[in-house]
Amino acid sequence: MIREISGKAIAETVEKLILRSEYELDPALVNAVEASYDSEDCPAGKYALGQLLENYRIAKAEHVAICQDTGMCVVFCELGQDAHISGGSFEDAINEGVRRAYRGLRKSVVKDPLYDRSNTLDNTPAVIYTRLVPGDRLSLTVICKGFGSENMSAIKMLPPSAGEQGVVDFAVNTVRRAGANPCPPMILGVAIGGTFEQAALYAKLMTARPFDEENPSPAYAALEKTLLEKLNALNIGAAGFGGKATCLKVNICALPTHIAGMPVAINVCCHASRHAKAVI
Repeated sequence: MIREISGKAIAETVEKLILRSEYELDPALVNAVEASYDSEDCPAGKYALGQLLENYRIAKAEHVAICQDTGMCVVFCELGQDAHISGGSFEDAINEGVRRAYRGLRKSVVKDPLYDRSNTLDNTPAVIYTRLVPGDRLSLTVICKGFGSENMSAIKMLPPSAGEQGVVDFAVNTVRRAGANPCPPMILGVAIGGTFEQAALYAKLMTARPFDEENPSPAYAALEKTLLEKLNALNIGAAGFGGKATCLKVNICALPTHIAGMPVAINVCCHASRHAKAVI
């Protein structure tokens, strides 16, 4: 049996996910910022963390955007092969949801990157990635990505001989170069393997991994811990004011790759890791 999913339901769901992500962060992330505040020794860094926590409280209570950069929408879709989209185009439905959500939010999308940087005035088009999966459901993960952090992201085609140390050095140098620009404390999405474009794609998806979810691989869980310790030793701190809270979480994804290569992509995300997920 084919199950129908209406474009209307998709648009409504996307709108709700965007607004939820703009006003309210993952409670586990907020708890981590609170823990960083409690343990911070640097007065300036502690003050910055306190301001972030107050900002989260106001955004949630008053339904105002956590940050003035309300981001460009990236939507990861897993569409069941036994589902049928009715009532119009699938991508049009997603963009309609974006359009509705951004009526009261800052619009940041321009029509052309080089010759016509005029605003599209509704924050569309969204960046949409779709995978066909078994079943008859539609899973939507919406990420509202600001560009203070996006601009600090990087990819490098390492040789296999670079090994773990090559990954560590690349990640540490990327964060050191980023400094205060991505509004630390950061969340780092890291993808190792795949191809050039696949690594970049999965690094972005890793920024939306549930904050309290652990890596199922003991080896990669250990690497995440190593990186977190090294990044927080950089003394960049919250808002670049110094201290231990440079990075809140490192999320690594490992992908099968070619015998001759080891791509590494790092997607830098600010403390306002705005994402939400729903299944229709």
